[in-house]
Amino acid sequence: MTLTPALITRWAGVNPTDALVWSQVVLSFGMPFALIPLILLTHRQDLMGPLANRPVTTVTASVVAALVTGLNCIS
Repeated sequence: MTLTPALITRWAGVNPTDALVWSQVVLSFGMPFALIPLILLTHRQDLMGPLANRPVTTVTASVVAALVTGLNCIS
């Protein structure tokens, strides 16, 4: 089942490198939708208890998420 899209792409005559690049472009648009909720949830003390992120970790993760989101917007 997992191999089906790769086989269809290959049988259709698509260049494997082009298919890989385009799949990564599409996947990169989903990253902010995973990173932002993750940061918002892991900094909450009431939700995570003693495992909640420290402020420095939250700020660093927020900067990285903003950078990734910004790079996706300009590319």
